[in-house]
Amino acid sequence: MKRTPITIALAFLSLASIGPAAAHVSLEVPSAAVGSTYKAVLRIPHGCEGKATTAIKVRIPEGFINVKPMPKAGWDLQTAVSPYQGTYELHGNPLTEGVTEVVWSGGELPDAYYDEFVFRGTVASTVPEGTTLYFPTVQLCDGAEEAWIDVTGAEDAEMPAPSLELGPAEATH
Repeated sequence: MKRTPITIALAFLSLASIGPAAAHVSLEVPSAAVGSTYKAVLRIPHGCEGKATTAIKVRIPEGFINVKPMPKAGWDLQTAVSPYQGTYELHGNPLTEGVTEVVWSGGELPDAYYDEFVFRGTVASTVPEGTTLYFPTVQLCDGAEEAWIDVTGAEDAEMPAPSLELGPAEATH
């Protein structure tokens, strides 16, 4: 394929347009079905103001239940368990409380590197299709922090919280 200056310029512009989004903390897969199990892969693309990331704190939204974080070598893992606002059903059993915050700390992710932090959970079957669940995330560094907590959904948000768009429940066979 012959590359003309125009095709090269268009390719550059398309890559440049995705650059800023890649600079945000985000979920690898930004959509899930209502009622499904979802593996959240939280992508951390950089440190804070050039400093290494030393902790990641993620608040779990109401309606995302049965959360189980994945331990990460070299990092301490803690969870906070609190009552849910309502009762959810999972495999015929009522759930009234669960993990509402996950914290990885004590590690070091230099600013020049990228990493992922993983947890899984279930999108409650009672959450309406079309809902966006937000996972406010605070990235702590040595004396600095990046608070990815904007849950407005605004396209121009400077510090958007990682978000998950919910689609229709999957049909069961």
